[in-house]
Amino acid sequence: MSTPTFSSGPLIMGASGRLGQALARVWDGPAPVWQTRGGAGGTLAWDILNAPAPELPDIGGIVVLAGVTAGSAAELALNTDLALAGAELGTRLGVPVLVASTQAVYGPQPGLLREDAPLMPASDYGRAKRAMEAAVAAPHVTCLRIGNVAGCDALAAGIAQGGVVLDRFADGQGPRRAMLGPRDLCHVIQGLLAAPARPPVLNVARPGLVAMADVLMAAGVAFDWRDAPPNALPELGLDVGLLKGICPLPAADAADMAAQGGLK
Repeated sequence: MSTPTFSSGPLIMGASGRLGQALARVWDGPAPVWQTRGGAGGTLAWDILNAPAPELPDIGGIVVLAGVTAGSAAELALNTDLALAGAELGTRLGVPVLVASTQAVYGPQPGLLREDAPLMPASDYGRAKRAMEAAVAAPHVTCLRIGNVAGCDALAAGIAQGGVVLDRFADGQGPRRAMLGPRDLCHVIQGLLAAPARPPVLNVARPGLVAMADVLMAAGVAFDWRDAPPNALPELGLDVGLLKGICPLPAADAADMAAQGGLK
């Protein structure tokens, strides 16, 4: 899988989060500027919500990974403030901005969901990200509706906590999700920043669905089953036709997800 090149690395806002740390382990393009609030480990120190952006070297774009995944409505609303800070900086510098959104904005809808599908988030987090997308809409901003990132999702959290229990549905199968790995996300970011144009929103995942049970088996991780509760979602699929035309990813593969996520 070849990765397009661009001359200057991006500013990556939120380098201390799970996605930021995962990207830092696999990044292979022009060196980014990694931002954290306190500047730990040689990163750029910037308290995004309480201070203007410091002086920056030439950058090829801005990637907003900084965000809030849980908490009160007021805490989750900070996703909008953080994304707006990145969007406004992109306007000032004249560079494209990629903002990490989530597949959760679609809610529990069946089928392969395209970017023009209705947004029906079922969680406070999904609703906060829907509001964020609306607030940052601008020609230079692309919101990335990212699927499950191997090593950064609830499955990885369950493994880290020492026990994984999967829902089993009436068809005998467990959850199936749109997934990608950290290397895949790196490829997408670099491909988008190198592209001559970007859409306002973009689904980001490998084509196809990955069974969570297959990922665990590929990783050699034991797990238990339980009967799926009525509100459990058997699958969440993303139509990635738009992504395929810009920077395609290979088909979904459970073994590669386990490897990219560091699960084995």
